[in-house]
Amino acid sequence: MKKEKLAIVIPAYNEEETIGQTLDDVKKSFKGAEIFVINDGSKDKTREIALKHRVHVLTHIQNRGLGATLATGLLAATNHGADYIVTFDADLQHISADVNRMLAPLKKGKADATIGSRFLRTEDLEMMPRITLLGNRALTLITNILSGTQITDSQSGLRAFTRDAAKKILILCDRYEVSSEIIHELGKHNMRVLEIPIKARYDERSWKKGTNPREGINIFIGLLLKRLGLKK
Repeated sequence: MKKEKLAIVIPAYNEEETIGQTLDDVKKSFKGAEIFVINDGSKDKTREIALKHRVHVLTHIQNRGLGATLATGLLAATNHGADYIVTFDADLQHISADVNRMLAPLKKGKADATIGSRFLRTEDLEMMPRITLLGNRALTLITNILSGTQITDSQSGLRAFTRDAAKKILILCDRYEVSSEIIHELGKHNMRVLEIPIKARYDERSWKKGTNPREGINIFIGLLLKRLGLKK
């Protein structure tokens, strides 16, 4: 029987402080997995540190944004024959122990994709910065209304896909609106999506990262155009 291949896609932009520890954690937890670091035009030592960990490192010459980075990573993973693909942040927010629980429904044929949700357990919400909490709730509401989905955490960076699901996802946006675009694509193709409760770690950088109001408006406009059929 053919051994199933797991690929882990890690977007990274100026993550020299955390990329090494992230890769140590992932490599220890998932021996044999194909790991792809997508270095999105970093100006620090992100690329050099990743290369020392002997993983696949794909580099954008210029910073293109999270959407373009995930598109590069998903394409690389499917081209390498991955059966399951996980997207995993480089900033130590995610915990590798959550990944196996996200993969389980895919391997059992119960889902085409899983989304790690920080909104399913009260204790996880208590750790989230208030501005992140409010922003995510608003964007998730907009995403669900325009995509016909019922997701609690549309902006989660921890996701898992079967190979077939990953190949159907068409990413056209370059920046943070990609998180909502992925949810829209899953709904558009009537894929079976399950949410899995995950823990998330936050530090002072968490207040500076993520979507701002301007990007929130771009997300709304992009999804509205898709809903109206004016954008693929």
